[in-house]
Formats: sequence, structure tokens, C-alpha cells
Amino acid sequence: MKKITKAVIPAAGFGTRFLPQTKAIPKEMLPIVDKPVIQYVVEDLVDAGITDIIMVTGYHKRTIEDHFDSPSKELVENLKRGGDAKKHYLDEVQAISEMANFIYVRQKGPYGNGTPLLNVRHLIGNEPFIYTWSDDFITAKPSRFKQLISAYEKYGCTALASIRVEDDEDYDRYGFTGGKQIEPCIMDIDKIVEKPGKEHAPSNLANVSGYIFTPEIFEYLDKAMEKLNEGDELYYNAALKLMLEDGKRMLAVEIKDGKYYDTGNKMEYLKTVVEFALKHPDLNGDFRNYLKSLNL
Repeated sequence: MKKITKAVIPAAGFGTRFLPQTKAIPKEMLPIVDKPVIQYVVEDLVDAGITDIIMVTGYHKRTIEDHFDSPSKELVENLKRGGDAKKHYLDEVQAISEMANFIYVRQKGPYGNGTPLLNVRHLIGNEPFIYTWSDDFITAKPSRFKQLISAYEKYGCTALASIRVEDDEDYDRYGFTGGKQIEPCIMDIDKIVEKPGKEHAPSNLANVSGYIFTPEIFEYLDKAMEKLNEGDELYYNAALKLMLEDGKRMLAVEIKDGKYYDTGNKMEYLKTVVEFALKHPDLNGDFRNYLKSLNL
């Protein structure tokens, strides 16, 4: 079984829900206190042993490339002049570019979350890989990626990170799976339904945040592409459904002790910032006192 060392992050969207902020700054670069959202995703990937991170971007996402590049000479010199007081900043910005090998591909093809996968086919080759979003994440120990990799190493098939939902509106936001529980937190999937509504959902297990795909996903994306009508979007879920029809095995892996953060909409983004600020070692006390002082 091949070790998983590659991850793909689609990051070509326009972030329209955050306009006008995202007119010039990608939504992936919105800060959660002092780090952009996408860095939290990358750090979890690296912690899980990923060495090659492929980002599928658009013409307006150069800021992402700059962030994961080596710091400019001017910034380094400025921080060095700050002496010991700024040394930790220098260490942090220098470490960012050294976390992994970063590869950038410009997205082309029909709209939809399946297109970035076809754009990186030549870089993935015949290897399993992680596919994960740039504007959401799950905090867990071990991380969601480690839990996914553990399931893949045991069963050798596609694995979808999943969470149990409680709010009725969530059934209109995510894809849901049905199937047979084969061990605690692992379901053998026989059905995938996208945004089914609560009354039609096969379970309360939503697929979010990250997935392990085997290279056969590309063959089925080709088949899904052939079925598209003009103007249709290409979704990876269409390929997964075709795989299920052919008897291909896939798992829903409920992330143990996980908390899901969806920073792709304003309300959830603000909740995430507040929660992480309350945990931040430099801010938690003062920020907590400030919130209390508001008497809301």
C-alpha cells in the first residue's frame, strides 16, 4: 500500500459571501487572530505526514503563493533589526515556506469542485491523496487527517471525513452518507446524498472538511464529465456515486472528538475568530475581560 504524501487544496473561488473584503484578499487568507485560515489546514496536513501540497488557484490568488513563499529580504532585515523582541516572528515566517513542498496549478475547466481534481491528475499519478478545503477545518486529536489516514491504511479505500449534525439547516448545507457501521466511527457507505434536507437524509452523518481519494477517482470523474450537459458543473460527488454503482468501497470516518469550523460564511467565521482568540495565549485573559465588559 502506497503511503499518502500528497494533498490537494482547491482555492480558486471568488469568496463572494465576503465581498467587498475579498475583492483583493482571497477568503483563504482571512485571519483567525494572527494566522490565515488556510495555514491551519496546511499545518494539519504537515502534522499528518504530507510533504507535497498542491493548491489549485485562480489569477486573483497570488497572495496565497506569497504567504507560503520565503519571506522577503526587507521583512527579514526589519525583523532582525528588532533583535530578540522580534526573533519569534522571524522564526515563524521563515518556517512557513519550509513546512512542505508547495505546488500551484491554475484552475481551468467547468465550474464545480470536481474540476480541481482533474487539473492535478498529472501531479498525483497513481497515488492515494488527500483532498481538502481551504476555508474550513476540524480540530481533533489526533487530527482529522491522521484519523483518515489510519482508516485508509486499514481498509485501503476512499475515506470521507464526517461529523454528526444537530441543526436542521445543516441538512441543506452538506452531503450525507448512509450505510452499515462496521466499527465505532466508521461506516461502510452505500449511499451519498447532497443537501438532502432532514426528511430525506440517509443518516445524520455529514461529509465535511477532507477526504482521501484513491487514483481511480480520476477515471470516474471522466465518466461524470461525459454525462455533463452544457453549462453544468462538475462535482466530485457525481464520481463517488458512479464508484458506488460499480461496487467500489468507501468509508465515512466520523472524526473522534472533533469540532468543525466552517469559516466560509460570515457568522461561522466570526464565531471561529472569537473562539480562537479566547484560546490564544497572548489574548485570552484580556479578550475575555473585554467581552464581559460589553454586558451584551
